[in-house]
Amino acid sequence: MSAHEQCPHRDGRVDLGPEFKADAPARYARLRTLGPIHPARFHLGLEGWVVVGHDLAREALTHPALLKDSAPAAEALAAAGYVLNKPSVGLGGQMLEADPPEHGRLRRLAAAAFTTRRTAALAPRVERIAHELLDVLPAAGETDLVEAFNAPLPATVIAELLGIPEEFHTDFRRWSGQALQVASPDHRTALASLHRMLAGLIEDKRRDPRDDLLSALVAVRDERDGRLSEEELTGTALMLIVAGHESTVNLLGNAVLALLRHPKQLALLRARPELMPGAVEEFLRHDTSVERSTNRYAAEDLELGGVRIPRGGLVVVALGSAGHDAPQAEETDPAVLDVGRPHARHLAFGYGIHHCLGAPLARLETAIALRVLLERVEGLELAVPEADLEWIGSGIIRGVRSLPVRYRVGPHRA
Repeated sequence: MSAHEQCPHRDGRVDLGPEFKADAPARYARLRTLGPIHPARFHLGLEGWVVVGHDLAREALTHPALLKDSAPAAEALAAAGYVLNKPSVGLGGQMLEADPPEHGRLRRLAAAAFTTRRTAALAPRVERIAHELLDVLPAAGETDLVEAFNAPLPATVIAELLGIPEEFHTDFRRWSGQALQVASPDHRTALASLHRMLAGLIEDKRRDPRDDLLSALVAVRDERDGRLSEEELTGTALMLIVAGHESTVNLLGNAVLALLRHPKQLALLRARPELMPGAVEEFLRHDTSVERSTNRYAAEDLELGGVRIPRGGLVVVALGSAGHDAPQAEETDPAVLDVGRPHARHLAFGYGIHHCLGAPLARLETAIALRVLLERVEGLELAVPEADLEWIGSGIIRGVRSLPVRYRVGPHRA
């Protein structure tokens, strides 16, 4: 089969729209047989290239001429109807959209506040939240696991970590879910609402600092790097909310769905909870929630995987696809879920200078949430045919909008 025959459009481009996203693992698998990079069509008809092979993905993620600066692509972006992010409406002023040397400055300042110690100290609270969410469920029945467990757990954790008052929790959960769905009419409104909320909270923290991450970001100072500006403070906090919350919500959903598809793996993980840390890496490899990288633009004409990318060309990396192409410690089928896989290799948190700062928190939350869920919930099964599950149709996140399950929940035995 040729690349042209594989693609759903006559021009030979892969259309990465809702139909593709709903069947992404299988479609990426077919693309990998055809080559490591393919011409693609993205949201609003924007055209570029998608990298699906592991080795080329690592090269693209560290290529010195593939940058976050969208200036070389401004004309194409404007023609597709994109409005480049501004501080009042988007994700401006944060490291995810910055290039060196500014990226290094922003990352060092954020890392100084978002410490390993602060993350590790959250473990007991994450476990309490997981148990509290299961405690309020009826002893048996049906529920949407996304709404009842997967979404509120990381939302509560990040809200408490940042110091977001409880009265904002419902709104911030809704807005963060909408913010990453770029095809949604609520996308930009949600970003603007989150921005306004955080700008107000930052002012509150400046007047009355507390023991929370927002206060720490306000206070952090480095002799070389100075402080975060107002735009950078808000952009960094917004990034932590949107990227950190939504990625973990959907990682939990994808992991549970994978276990329901593979009951022997579920039984193994329930019987051997000590496998959980490695199992989390396998879930990240097998069906990660951040399906694609954010956009990179060619700062000059370049060649990638034998393909010429002109200046201004858009390149994204299929992080989930790369995990199925990564060399593993043992010669096992990468399409198979194996919670006992030793040292599962993946690019779920990116690679290079943009490697996810919140990766330790995502791993912590996922491991604790799944352990508590498997300890207390029996008879877990889908309450609808799998074909009826609706997948998020746009953006870089992969996950189902809801996960209806039947269950029996047991008491918390401390």
